[in-house]
Amino acid sequence: MDALSAQFARDCGYIGDSPAMLAAFAAIRLDGIGRARLGHDQRKGLVDRLKLGEALFLAAIRPAQSAEEAIEDAARFIACYRNMPRWRQERRGADLARARQQRLLARFFRRYGHRLWSRQAA
Repeated sequence: MDALSAQFARDCGYIGDSPAMLAAFAAIRLDGIGRARLGHDQRKGLVDRLKLGEALFLAAIRPAQSAEEAIEDAARFIACYRNMPRWRQERRGADLARARQQRLLARFFRRYGHRLWSRQAA
């Protein structure tokens, strides 16, 4: 049992010293780290593919015409999602994930897209 896993268990509120519980907290921690890395790698792969050209980025955020419009659309959907009844939220989970991804991509390319694409054009 390493110190990080024990610290994680204490941070979660566990104050005991059961080896089985500490091992369970270690497994939870490692699973969370693995999922975070996997999600990061997936997002990075998508961004790397969209760096190839502005047309690919615009196709990814359609029907929005610009990054600003895509951010506004995503924010509008996320706010609308929060006001939906629970049964409707359960059906629209994929739409929420798409809106969050679109917001992330639009924010990245709003900040760095012009630099990336001008370097590539040169």
